[in-house]
Amino acid sequence: MRKMLLKLVLLCLWHLVASHAFITTYTEINGHAIEGIPEISSVAALDGRQIDYYDSEIKMLIPRQDWMKEFISGDRFKEYTEIRERVQQTNKINITVLMQQFNQTHGVHTYQRMYGCEWDNETGYSRGFDQHGYDGQDFILLDMNELRYFTPVQQGVITMYKWNNNRAQLELLRQYYQHECVNWLQHFLKLRKVDLERAPEVSLLQKGPSSPVVCHATSFYPSEVTITWLKNGQEHHEDVDLGEVLPNEDGTFQKTSSLNIPPDEWEKNQFVCEVQHQGRTFRKTVDEIKNNTKSVHCCGFIEAVIRLVLSVLVGVATVIILVYDITSY
Repeated sequence: MRKMLLKLVLLCLWHLVASHAFITTYTEINGHAIEGIPEISSVAALDGRQIDYYDSEIKMLIPRQDWMKEFISGDRFKEYTEIRERVQQTNKINITVLMQQFNQTHGVHTYQRMYGCEWDNETGYSRGFDQHGYDGQDFILLDMNELRYFTPVQQGVITMYKWNNNRAQLELLRQYYQHECVNWLQHFLKLRKVDLERAPEVSLLQKGPSSPVVCHATSFYPSEVTITWLKNGQEHHEDVDLGEVLPNEDGTFQKTSSLNIPPDEWEKNQFVCEVQHQGRTFRKTVDEIKNNTKSVHCCGFIEAVIRLVLSVLVGVATVIILVYDITSY
């Protein structure tokens, strides 16, 4: 499961360096082998933010974002839920057959599928992906460039040949990932429009008189932001420790820039932290330093990744599911 989870985390963070990503995953655990974890679950994520959740115990598709309420009120939400129910029945068969194919008669085993698309709203570039895993290892994957499946394990060869010989299905997949998936991604972006821009909250924090002064920008969206220190009106780059852009739990972002200089430098010069975001500029001066008794840290990122990995362990989902019957493994 480790490889599949790592790939999901990387893809969910894809929007930090590109534009948008819509990812759906499914997880099936044979039987009720682990207490508190449902047999089948699903989760969908838009730009790294979970937007819904479904599992075989609650048997309901639950929105994870307020803006999804508009989607819930429409007819397509019912279809969205029915898809999960159909996949639940299909996955029960799939994992049973996979256990037989791997010559396994007992034990806890997991089947996962992760797929979706990426889209750059500036260039129009899009890319689809479709990956299947068993017990944490890659089982079969779709190469969108060559439009064919490949497998790293001997047990997947039969399925690989079967799916690659179905050219009509492969063409449907191409159309889905190039067009329909992107259309769904754009649809959800429109529903999420209230979240598309949030101005940063900027603070100057300092633990003590001799500690570095931290310029902390948080709660902004999208993720592109620039933090610059000014000394007497000129850009100052010495003794500056610039942090990475990190995601907050609510889908916004944070970034820090620390200035470590002696106290007398603050008295002799005027230092200003300047934050630029979406064409707007925000400034904080030394007079606005807050005495922070707790260290500025990056736990928002760690917590977000932990929540993401836990949701993967109990989750998987999709907008338009292309159900695979793998009984011929």
